[in-house]
Amino acid sequence: MASSAIETDGQEILDLEKNRQAEMSQWVLNAPEPPSLWRELMDSARETVLPRGKRFPYLKDKDGLSKTVISVLQAMFPIFSWCRHYNATKLRNDLLAGLTLASLCIPQSIGYATLAKLDPQYGLYTSVIPPLIYAVMGTSRDIAIGPVAVVSLLMSSMVPKLEDPEANPIAYRNLVLTTTFFAGIFQAAFGLFRWLGFLVDFLSHAAIVGFVSGAAIVIGLQQMKGLLGIAHFTNKTDVISVMQAIWRSVHQYWNPHNFILGCSFLSFIKLTRFVGKRNRKLFWLPATAPLISVVLSTLLVYLTRADKHGVMIIKHIKKGLNPGSIHELQFNNPHIGEVAKTGLIVAVIAITEATAVGRSFASIKGYHINGNQEMVAFGFMNILGSFTSCYVATGSFSRSAVNFSAGCETAMSNIVMAITVIISLELFTRLLYFTPIAVLSAIILSALPGLVDPHEAYYIWKVDKLDFLVCIGAFFGVLFASVEIGLLAAVIISFVKIIIFSIRPGTEELGRLPGTDIFCDVNQYPMAVKNSKALIIRVKSGLLCFANANFVKEKIMKWATEEEENDSQGKRTVQVVILDMSNLMNIDMSGIASLLELQNNLASGGMELAITNPKWQVIHKLRLANFVTKMGGRVFLTVGEAVDACLGAKMAAV
Repeated sequence: MASSAIETDGQEILDLEKNRQAEMSQWVLNAPEPPSLWRELMDSARETVLPRGKRFPYLKDKDGLSKTVISVLQAMFPIFSWCRHYNATKLRNDLLAGLTLASLCIPQSIGYATLAKLDPQYGLYTSVIPPLIYAVMGTSRDIAIGPVAVVSLLMSSMVPKLEDPEANPIAYRNLVLTTTFFAGIFQAAFGLFRWLGFLVDFLSHAAIVGFVSGAAIVIGLQQMKGLLGIAHFTNKTDVISVMQAIWRSVHQYWNPHNFILGCSFLSFIKLTRFVGKRNRKLFWLPATAPLISVVLSTLLVYLTRADKHGVMIIKHIKKGLNPGSIHELQFNNPHIGEVAKTGLIVAVIAITEATAVGRSFASIKGYHINGNQEMVAFGFMNILGSFTSCYVATGSFSRSAVNFSAGCETAMSNIVMAITVIISLELFTRLLYFTPIAVLSAIILSALPGLVDPHEAYYIWKVDKLDFLVCIGAFFGVLFASVEIGLLAAVIISFVKIIIFSIRPGTEELGRLPGTDIFCDVNQYPMAVKNSKALIIRVKSGLLCFANANFVKEKIMKWATEEEENDSQGKRTVQVVILDMSNLMNIDMSGIASLLELQNNLASGGMELAITNPKWQVIHKLRLANFVTKMGGRVFLTVGEAVDACLGAKMAAV
């Protein structure tokens, strides 16, 4: 009697457990339909227009509508958020930071304009309008806006292929402005349409490290033109052409006065930087050293009339504020396709550099920057900049570091800097007539060591060898071919890396950790116990599609066949293959067809197929394809339930 009661209770518990498993399986099978493609696109567009986390319903009352308008304006123009809490203390700090920033910005901007093969005033123009627009629309407190070395190199290496800057400087300048317009259009599109942001992600961190390091070396070599006083120089940017040009020029003609002057002030700037690092309170010394160098060298050349003895000087810098240039944009130019391509490349590089700069300082101060809003801000500042004689502006690491060290509080420091540059354009351009070009080259050279980062390259090598391959591909491509080849090499290697991981995804056999219901890779966790009657496999891929479905099917069949051969030797008797789909985010028709073929092949070998934890889109497509019915409904929520259900049923049958 007691024995019968125990058997009855055991049977009831077993039935309850089976009912519970069946109910949980129905949770998977009866999930609602996932959002349609149209719904996902609409949600993405809504998130683009409205701030993240805020949904504004239609409000009829006046106060509610005004709050909605204010919230939208604050999202589009962050200045409305931080200016409400602005005070005299913050203004004092921003004023000091902005003036310190301007002392570095003015000589650097002139130098970068010459690097971009433009007249010096265009560097100053680029330090006026873009910083003002970014202060209104940007979300970073520390980033300093203006021309930078890498973007200037891109301009001087790509646009001269379309128009010679020496033979026709006006046409060259117009193409640069048109390139700036296209760069702004692309940047704004990246931010407004979030699904376009993937274009920026193709340049990984490793690619940027290699690209910037190679570009820094090329920029440094090109500055030998000003440092040696060479009148004619190559337009090519690869290191071999530049070295050949330097070698020819040195053997033919170079002026030692330029070299001595440039090296002297380069040593002075380096010395002030060393002193500033040793004593943080003297942060202003390395920041103002470039401006001091310009003032002292200009005064020295003027007093000694060194320009009469071969010292190359800037000469005329046009006085006045940014002239309008919308009528100079060349949309009917026969090279408009190449100009747009250059604009896309420059846009991606500029955004990537600025985002890295902004996030690095934001993480130090503990605030968040909005990536999409940053893209929109950069886009609009470059679009409007192209209308006002500016070339592509972005965030500068060296000037942002000075801004940060000077104690900036908000983007007001950019406004102070822009106002200072405006005053300089109106009052002081004539004083720069005798500024030696060798000193501008020295200023650019002093900023380059921070762009070459061998420690980061070694770190990439240590962590990820394939990423290091991307890094050196970009580095050697820029160094020995061209800027475009370097970027193309980095993108191609990144694509190959993605394709390899996509078409050859890994698979792992799972076992149960002792004393738990956790199943994990038996190679990573040797203590995990494999089930003698179940082969449990997890695919390490987010997508089962035409590119990898056949590979995954053959891998699983090979695994099952090996287990079947082991069965003939009495080692293991596999009755069911359980496929853990917890990593799989989506599947296409080729993936479904491969699963059906796998099911048939396993059935012909006397084995069954079960799947666990399929994601929303995956189970929806499997149901529509009638695959769940064809496999006997063996769909479970967890691997443990699949093992218990499948093996329990077989044990009962036996």
